[in-house]
Amino acid sequence: MTLDDRYDEMVGKPVKQLVCQMAIPTIIAMVTTALYNVVDAAFIGRLSTEGTAGIGISLAYMTFIQALGFFFGHGSGNHISRALGARNRASAEVVAAVGFFTPFILGAVAAVVCLFHLPELSRLLGAPDNVVPHTIDYLRYIVLATPFMMSALTLNNQLRLQGNAQFGMVGIVSGALLNIALDPLFIFVFDMGLSGASLATAISQIFAWGLLLYGTFKPQSVHIKIRNFKPSWKVYYEIFRGGLPSLFRQVFNCAAAITLNYCAAYYAAPGQEASAVAAFAVVTRVMMFAFSVVLGFCQGFQPVCGYNFGARKYDRVRESWLFATCVSTAFLLVISIVGFIFAPQTVALFRAEDPMLIEIGAKTLRWQCVAFPLVGLFTATGMLFQNIRMTFPATLLSMCRNGLFFLPAVLVLPYYLGMEGVQMAQAVSDMLTFLLAIPYAIWINGKLRRGMK
Repeated sequence: MTLDDRYDEMVGKPVKQLVCQMAIPTIIAMVTTALYNVVDAAFIGRLSTEGTAGIGISLAYMTFIQALGFFFGHGSGNHISRALGARNRASAEVVAAVGFFTPFILGAVAAVVCLFHLPELSRLLGAPDNVVPHTIDYLRYIVLATPFMMSALTLNNQLRLQGNAQFGMVGIVSGALLNIALDPLFIFVFDMGLSGASLATAISQIFAWGLLLYGTFKPQSVHIKIRNFKPSWKVYYEIFRGGLPSLFRQVFNCAAAITLNYCAAYYAAPGQEASAVAAFAVVTRVMMFAFSVVLGFCQGFQPVCGYNFGARKYDRVRESWLFATCVSTAFLLVISIVGFIFAPQTVALFRAEDPMLIEIGAKTLRWQCVAFPLVGLFTATGMLFQNIRMTFPATLLSMCRNGLFFLPAVLVLPYYLGMEGVQMAQAVSDMLTFLLAIPYAIWINGKLRRGMK
């Protein structure tokens, strides 16, 4: 299939069928990635509570990698999909090259700086003193692989937003499956503990990076070429406009993860700090696994949205957004009911030997399930705004769930409610974000119905 064939498919095929077609490989990639995070936590949980807390602390650094990877991936990818929809391939090729090479360079700089400051980095991320050595063990190889992980995220999003999600799926899934296979080998057979889990992740991410880069040389893909690396203020402005919502979302995710680590340790009973931090690490991974399905489905509608917006087919843009919202909400409702009922059993899968971890984690999981079905609306709506270059509402919605609403909630509620305030903070933030998204959803629905006039 050539790029011209792809264009005909994206603007002519029935929308619901097309969204599902685009979403399936993205869902598989997202779920597999989330699965290896869950498997990591499960394997480390067999070693110690402090080890589970250590990978929870390290999540904040992983979020930093995602922040820049998604920023350049969504920023360049959104421009690429619109440029292809407008039949402007030359512009797409330049933005693709700049979007790929820039995060690789920035990732290399970050790796050098962080590698020589691992103890300070661990404490900055919120690690209690007894968890710092475990955090260092897990971070070491992750830091070394930073440039590959960062630019791999960019490549995956560029491929997906071109409508080539299957190539992104192959790269991401292959890396995740390799990680799952290497985890027990390095952790238990080679007796490397947390360092083994970290090394397995680093090797698998570099492997995935190579596969994703290979996928860009397929006929239906925009090729990554060093001669097209022509950084300019104009190119970076395009990336900035398309990627700013993702950057804010991930920066606030990072800030939220660090703040949550501090609050969980601070409001825990004396001597139970590691159990509290580990409980939130477990719940975060469980919710990420469930949310990965919704995120994958919503990302499936993004290339459909980008192509058709570029082609001025606004009725198809609206139909794809409404379909993504309805399917996401229905799925989250089912998952939330199951998660609420089986919360203790779910948490116990990761560290059954620690009753305090299970108690804190089960209540946290139930609180989050209360508001989880609301996430579908503002996730799909935010992605819609991002794709059609409405930067302000896209950025605002992306900042709320783990930023503008979550950070005040997790800092204020525990002051009055103690640990339960920490546990309910995410649910409160989700409810407030949903209320904010409703008028935006009504407004953009009207504009799309009127052909964006």
